Amino acid sequence: MPSSPDDQELERLAGRVGERLRQAHDRVVTAESCTGGWIAKAMTGVAGSSDWFDSGMVAYSYEAKQRLLGVRPQTLESEGAVSREAVIEMVSGALVNSGASVAVAVTGIAGPGGGSADKPVGTVWIGWKRRGGYTRAELFQFQGDRDAVRRQTVARALEGLEALE
Repeated sequence: MPSSPDDQELERLAGRVGERLRQAHDRVVTAESCTGGWIAKAMTGVAGSSDWFDSGMVAYSYEAKQRLLGVRPQTLESEGAVSREAVIEMVSGALVNSGASVAVAVTGIAGPGGGSADKPVGTVWIGWKRRGGYTRAELFQFQGDRDAVRRQTVARALEGLEALE
């Protein structure tokens, strides 16, 4: 896959994820920060997505992450919103607050500002979780401008859903 997938590639990927979810009788929920709902947009752009897409939450602010997804204030204060701990709490909260069986969450720094020496622009955490099952979180360092970072995040989030066991 190119480093920054185009709309057609994201659509194809979302279609493959949807077919896999449909066959497994799974429903998905998204919890998005840096992508602002783009994962949900890609998925609901697939005809028939109502068979496997439950809901999506965009939680950009600290307050929204706490209110909508149950991210603990202590996590945000000690680790920050762009952290393994925060994405795990986001993906877990998405499942608690939905009827879905699988969830994906993303939090990161898309740029052009907001980065630091510890967390430069392009730093993104993605988490996946199956209800009653495992939780997986991965750190990515994407390159490019804001659009490129967000596109790469959407693609990796969808690839992770496609690979769910």
